Amino acid sequence: MKFKPVISAGLFGAGLFVCFATAPAVAQSPKPPAQVKVTNARTAPLASLEITTSGEQPRLIAKLTKPLGPGKSIALKLNKPTGCSYSVLAKFSDEVESDSDLIDLCSEKSIRLTD
Repeated sequence: MKFKPVISAGLFGAGLFVCFATAPAVAQSPKPPAQVKVTNARTAPLASLEITTSGEQPRLIAKLTKPLGPGKSIALKLNKPTGCSYSVLAKFSDEVESDSDLIDLCSEKSIRLTD
């Protein structure tokens, strides 16, 4: 009878270990950044850029407010980002458009636009 408290305490301790061992995995689930760095690596100015959520009803979460010159970078604040997959539409002053679907902003914290 003296072994029962030791065994139940051991099982209780093992249960706590399992709970605390798995807690960091839950706490570290990927989430999008509060802002994303956009770099214009083209020779033409970036006239406009929009980042939207993916899906049937996309929601605008970031927008370039003024043109971005060649070789320049800017940090865009994301408005209530949810999930990791986003679409990016970039338009340049030389009439070139770049439309990228499903960019993972949880793993990519910057967007580099090139030729």
